[in-house]
Amino acid sequence: MNLLLTPFQYEFFRNGTLAAVLVGALCGLIGVYIVLRGMSYIGHGLSHAIFGGAVIAFVMQWNFYIGAGLWGFLAALLINQTVRRTRINADAAIGVITTASFAIGVALISRYRRFTQSFDAALFGNILGVTQKDVLVIAAVTLLVVIVIILLYKQLLFTTFDSEVAQVYGISTGWVDTWFALLLAAAIIVSMQVLGVTMIAAALVIPAITARLLTDSFHRMILISTSLGALTGLVGMYLSFYVDVSSGATIVLVQAVLFGLALLWSSWRHRNGRLIHTHV
Repeated sequence: MNLLLTPFQYEFFRNGTLAAVLVGALCGLIGVYIVLRGMSYIGHGLSHAIFGGAVIAFVMQWNFYIGAGLWGFLAALLINQTVRRTRINADAAIGVITTASFAIGVALISRYRRFTQSFDAALFGNILGVTQKDVLVIAAVTLLVVIVIILLYKQLLFTTFDSEVAQVYGISTGWVDTWFALLLAAAIIVSMQVLGVTMIAAALVIPAITARLLTDSFHRMILISTSLGALTGLVGMYLSFYVDVSSGATIVLVQAVLFGLALLWSSWRHRNGRLIHTHV
């Protein structure tokens, strides 16, 4: 028991663990919609776009959340509108806009070399830098995302599974997509310090895919994915403390292990199901 409680003597671990659990649950929740929509690439792309905004915020000496937030929301809206108003495919629009934004960040870092080290944290995560203020911001964004998803539950569900039919029934899929893109951008912004740009996409996708292997029910998929995200955030924090490895990488590795176990279980279940069917 002492082994489990020892890390909580340190404030950075308490703050980091709360942040990791909240971020894990948040990414797990939003990840369900991303996976079912076939939008896995947008999480990777937006995280890189927001990195450019974070660099600009640092150079301009703005608040991180304001600078990265405005840039992230702008990138999300630009991607959304580009896809809707042109013949450009979503993956192409994401690739162009987010890569250009990331390139701006890299260019500024190469120009102002004095703060290169500060952005190692943005790329790979820095749990030591999580403060109580950061935890409150993450908690507020998590609560906001949950409220919006509850309010738009039917519209999001309909749009996720059949966007064309949703339009026929009078659902404004354009607005639904815009709201979802903004929620995703907000989630990525608050996840950056815990997971880092390079790990956010994995944290958005792995719990949801794991949940998809375990159930065919949409409601259970949301519960499992959110729970897995929170659990792996907690376990990953403990392992990163004792092994002295990056928290973001450890959380994603724990998620990958659970995905591997779920994949084995799913394969075993289907194999047994086929055998039973053959014998019958």
